[in-house]
Formats: sequence, structure tokens, C-alpha cells
Amino acid sequence: MATIKITQTGSPIRRTQDQRATLVGLGLNKMHKTRELEDSPEVRGMIRKVQHMVKVEG
Repeated sequence: MATIKITQTGSPIRRTQDQRATLVGLGLNKMHKTRELEDSPEVRGMIRKVQHMVKVEG
């Protein structure tokens, strides 16, 4: 299955608890950390929720 690379670019400080939990669910908890996840509708929905704090490649 296709994969996408997600890098955290924004801080979760002063963000809502659900946005923080979404970052943890994506495997991101520190600035500039990168994860490679499979491209699924669930992951795309999580990315959409925190799109202002992540950079997506591929």
C-alpha cells in the first residue's frame, strides 16, 4: 500500500487536547519528528485535523 511521510512542524502548546491526542496517534510528539504511515482514509482524517502543525510529503 502507498505511504505518506508526515513531519511535525508546529508545537502542540496552546492547542486543544484532541489536537494533541491526534498528534500522538500519528506517532508525532516532538518538533521535526517524521513518521512514514500508510495512506488510508483514517490517517488522512487525522492529518486534516492537525494540518496547521504538520507537513505532508508523498
